[in-house]
Amino acid sequence: MSLLKSTALSVNLNKVALVRNTRPLGIPSVLFAAALCLDAGAHGITVHPRPDERHIRPQDVRDLAALLRKDWPKAEFNIEGNPFHNLMEFVRELRPHQATFVPDSETQSTSDHGWSFPEDAERLRPLIAETRALGVRVSLFMDPNPDMMAAAKAVGADRVELYTEGYAASRDTPKADAVLRLYVDAARAAHAAGLEVNAGHDLSRDNLTEFLRVVPAVREVSIGHAFVADSLELGYTAATREYLQRIAEAQ
Repeated sequence: MSLLKSTALSVNLNKVALVRNTRPLGIPSVLFAAALCLDAGAHGITVHPRPDERHIRPQDVRDLAALLRKDWPKAEFNIEGNPFHNLMEFVRELRPHQATFVPDSETQSTSDHGWSFPEDAERLRPLIAETRALGVRVSLFMDPNPDMMAAAKAVGADRVELYTEGYAASRDTPKADAVLRLYVDAARAAHAAGLEVNAGHDLSRDNLTEFLRVVPAVREVSIGHAFVADSLELGYTAATREYLQRIAEAQ
């Protein structure tokens, strides 16, 4: 059972931008999607602006930052990406509530692994320090490896985001219980090290409640692909409420 009263829902809007970018018409609108989700109760917005601009573009990031400051000052803005590519320019300019450092390459279609320690420690440390000095919380995208959590804290992170594709892929297989236990152990190790825990990647309406019921004290889930797919069928407002209900069922 979670130690929290609730887990925050941050909606990732990358796939809305991906559809928009297929035609020069400006639709669907990333800003309108954000407004509908936040009006329906989402706690924050996540974007992952990659260098190739194949979905979220720099102006989207700036426009979303302005929208949240103006109309939803209590909503969290989470910008994720590789700090050795283009993430830091957004952190320095916009100072979002949270920066999620992700070790993806420029050619990856999506994130597929977390940081590794001690290999990544020294190059991450100064960027984490700079980001925190700007007043921005740092979350490190991490595989569910309990042995890595203390090292993530040692380089200065505030949170880890557990990479949950392994959990999603293992459901309905003989490995499901063992894989879920690994996430439980990783979350506990993170808490023991003084870190807070986020989670994201391939979480959906079908698997979210089970994950949050079992993995302790998840502060925030970031959900994009499944959320946007559901929104195509249900609409943004109904999809947001469905995900909030799945979170509530876990408590």
